[in-house]
Amino acid sequence: MELNIADLFESVVDVVPDREAVVSGGTRLTYRQLDERANRLAHYLQASGVGPGDHVGMHLYNGNEFLEAVLATFKIRAVPVNINYRYVEDELRYLFKDSDLVALVHQREFAPLIQAVASDVPSLKTLICLDDESDEDCSALGSQPYETVLESGSPDRDFEPRSGEDLYIIYTGGTTGMPKGVMWRHQDVFYAGLQGGNPGGEPISKPEELPELVKTNPMPLTFFPAAPFIHGAAQWAALIGFFGGGKVVLLPGRSFHAPTAAKLIAAEGVQTITLVGDAMARPLIEAIDKAEEGLDLSSLFVIGSAGAVLSEAVKEQIRARLGSVMIIDSFGASETGHQGSMVAGTGHGAEKGPLFEMNDSNCVFDDDLKPLEPGSGVIGKLARRGHIPVGYYNDPEKTAATFVEIAGERWAMPGDMATIEADGTIRVFGRGTVSINSGGEKIFPEEVEAALKAHADVLDAIVVGVPDERWGQRVAALVQMRPGRELDKADIEAHCRHKVAGYKAPREIHEVEKVMRQPSGKPDYRWAKSYATEASGGAREPASKGR
Repeated sequence: MELNIADLFESVVDVVPDREAVVSGGTRLTYRQLDERANRLAHYLQASGVGPGDHVGMHLYNGNEFLEAVLATFKIRAVPVNINYRYVEDELRYLFKDSDLVALVHQREFAPLIQAVASDVPSLKTLICLDDESDEDCSALGSQPYETVLESGSPDRDFEPRSGEDLYIIYTGGTTGMPKGVMWRHQDVFYAGLQGGNPGGEPISKPEELPELVKTNPMPLTFFPAAPFIHGAAQWAALIGFFGGGKVVLLPGRSFHAPTAAKLIAAEGVQTITLVGDAMARPLIEAIDKAEEGLDLSSLFVIGSAGAVLSEAVKEQIRARLGSVMIIDSFGASETGHQGSMVAGTGHGAEKGPLFEMNDSNCVFDDDLKPLEPGSGVIGKLARRGHIPVGYYNDPEKTAATFVEIAGERWAMPGDMATIEADGTIRVFGRGTVSINSGGEKIFPEEVEAALKAHADVLDAIVVGVPDERWGQRVAALVQMRPGRELDKADIEAHCRHKVAGYKAPREIHEVEKVMRQPSGKPDYRWAKSYATEASGGAREPASKGR
C-alpha cells in the first residue's frame, strides 16, 4: 500500500474537477485549474533540474501560490520546505544552508534579503519570483516571474510513479532557537497530521477509498486556514480540506486582518476556521462585534485553535457572539502530528487547564522511560508512537535525542511535559519549562539572549515569557549592563531586531544589578520569571539557593 499526497490529491481532482477548490483574494480555482497550475510549475521545476528528493523553499505569504508550489513539489517527488517570512538575514542564511535548498519560490518583497544570502548557498540554482505590491528588483537574482513560469510549463499530468516513502519537511523552532527540519514520510503524515482522509471517521486504508468518500460526501466542507502556511498545522488544514473535496478559503498576504477574515466567513459560507490562540481569535470576535453591517455567520460551526490554547475569556467571547459554535483546541507538534483535542464545554475548562483527550498512541514517561500510571500526578515526558517522523534533516544527534526506542518500539518525544489523569486524559504543561509561546510562535530564550549579549553595552541577559492578554505571552528581558554603560531600551530593541525576527525581540527590557545564575552557570529562570512577572503586576520568588 502506497499513500502519497500528490497521488491522493490527483484522485480527488479526477472525481470533482469542476468543484471550487481555492478562493484567495480575487482568485478562484476549481480542482482542475489548481491541478493544472501545479502541473505547470512542476514541469518548470523539472526542466530546471529539480528532481526526486531535492528541497524547494516556500518563502511566501499565504495564497493559492503557496499551495500550488507545495503540490507541484510533491508531484515530482521533491520536498517542500517552509520558510518563516519573519526571518532576518542570519536566520535565512542558516535555514537555506541547513536545508540544502536547490530552488526557491519567493515574494518579490524578499529579493534584497535573498540576494544578501544567496551567494552563501551554492546549491540554490532556481528562483521563482511572485509579484506583490513591492517594487523590488529580482533581476540580479535571476529569479523568473511566477506567472511566466506557469505559462511555459505543460499542464499535463505525466509524472513518474511516486511512493509513500517520499518526504515532506516541516521546519520548526529548535531548543537553541535555530529551526530544524522534521522529515515525514507521506504515508505517516497522512495519518498523523491529515486525519487519514476522513476527519471524525475511520481513516482510509487504501488510496482508492479516498475518491469514493469524496464522491459520496453529501456536504463537502468549506475550510478557512487562517494561520500562516509557514507553520505545518496550517498547511495540514488546507490539505485536509482538499482530501475531503471541500473549498479552501485563504486570506492572502502577510498579516491576519480580522475584519477581512470576518467578512470572508460570511461571504464564502465558511464552516471551519483554524487559527492560533487568542492572538487571532480575540481580534476576530471583536471585528465581528464591530462589523458595520450584520454578518451572516450561520455557516460557521467549528473554531479550531492549534499551536496555542484559547483562554477561557476568549472562549466566553466566542460563545456570547456565536452561540453553539464548537470550540476545539488541538494539541500536537511538528514532530508528532495531531495528538489530541480539547472541546470547550466538555468539563475541561479553566478550572482544569489544558487537558486533552488522546488515544493509545500517546504515553507519558518518567525520567527512566517507564510509563506513568494514570492519576499518579507525576509530571513526565509526553511521547507518541506509530506514524511518526523519520527524524530531523541533517541532524542525527537531535534525531537520536527526540526519536527514541523504548521496549523495541520507536517513540517521538519532542520535550512536552505532561501528566496522565485518572480518566486517561492528558494535561500538557508545554515544551520544557522556559520556552515562550507568543501567539502560537515558539520562542526559545537562548537565541534572544545571544542577540542581547551581542550588544556592546550588555554584559549579561536572561529572557522569559510574561503573561499577555492578546498573545498569551510576551518576551521580557532582564539585562545587566557593562560598567559605566546606561540602558538605552530603544537601541537594544533595534539591535535585537537585526539579529532575530521581530516577534522574538523583547517587548519589555528591565535593567538588573546582576543576572542570577545557578551554581552550574545556567540562568536562574525561576528568579527571572518572578522578577519580570512582578514588573507586570505579579509576586517575586527568591533566587535559587546555592548561588
